[in-house]
Amino acid sequence: MKATYMYGAGDVRVIDVPDPTLRLPTDALVRVVRACVCGSDLHPYHSMPDTPAGSPMGHEFIGVVEAIGAEVTTVSVGDFVISPFVVSCGTCEFCRAGLQTSCLRGGFWSDDTIGTGGAQAEAVRVPLADGTLVTAPVDENSDDGLLASLLTLSDVYGTGWHAAVRGGVTSGSSVTVIGDGAVGLLAVLSARQLGAEQIILMGRHQARTDLGREFGATDVVAARGDEGMAQVRDLTGGLGSQVVLEAVGHRPAYDQAVGVVRAGGVISRVGVPQYDDAPVGFGSLFGPNVTLTGGPAPVRAYIDQLLPQVLDGSVVPGKVFDRTMSLAETPKAYTAMDAREALKVAVRP
Repeated sequence: MKATYMYGAGDVRVIDVPDPTLRLPTDALVRVVRACVCGSDLHPYHSMPDTPAGSPMGHEFIGVVEAIGAEVTTVSVGDFVISPFVVSCGTCEFCRAGLQTSCLRGGFWSDDTIGTGGAQAEAVRVPLADGTLVTAPVDENSDDGLLASLLTLSDVYGTGWHAAVRGGVTSGSSVTVIGDGAVGLLAVLSARQLGAEQIILMGRHQARTDLGREFGATDVVAARGDEGMAQVRDLTGGLGSQVVLEAVGHRPAYDQAVGVVRAGGVISRVGVPQYDDAPVGFGSLFGPNVTLTGGPAPVRAYIDQLLPQVLDGSVVPGKVFDRTMSLAETPKAYTAMDAREALKVAVRP
């Protein structure tokens, strides 16, 4: 079959690899209907050292079950399924607590320890299928818009929701979202769903911030640094936001979060941090009693809650996909997203 591998910074190729097979009785094989390129895929795209063997890419997909192991009970051959970006057993202490990203038996896609490949491929072996996969009452010939929205449940919608939930967004909250990528925009949508009264989106790409306004942003701040922070302070009566959702992962975004959160507020980070030196001392978080939270989203814990509104069309998170490419074109998808020519690219095998 065809699958996407990365061999170093900027070096993405679609190659022939062996078809996945059932290895354990808890496995399922899923034929991929849609995958995508994630903003977090751009981190290795910028910095991955030369890797002669390559690394399989992709961690978001929806598809159709083609085969199941003897112990799989919650999905059947022919089921349409959504796969979170983390494999989880569903039964360990952390899974039962809704923290599937810390599953004692699972792991991430493209993880040698659990033998997973990447999702930017024609098919995927899914370990721990009962705990990982979620069925949906649709089929692969459903409307493209619905399929796009279902695909967001594998990562970006659940991640935006996680940011808002961990931040404690509730009715009447004042929220600032930092970052106008897919996760930031869906954090805006999530904050609106949770009842936020004021949602300030910090982003400077108008096509994206326009979508942010459609999703519920009340204000947009395009400026960065001190100027951007001052504008947010002005919009919040000089106090700053009660909740700040940081969806970028770079140090300047963290510094902005610290600069716009009000005393006693919460910073919720879901952008994968590309730094290790964030200040948390008296002058940044300790003195003003600011809470720092967030982390990789246990999207499996949220899919059942978010799925009904996607199915009935009352929310359309799939609007973050502004381009669809074939699997063979996946290297171009990376280039387009890296150049900010595309917000998020869906991949159709």
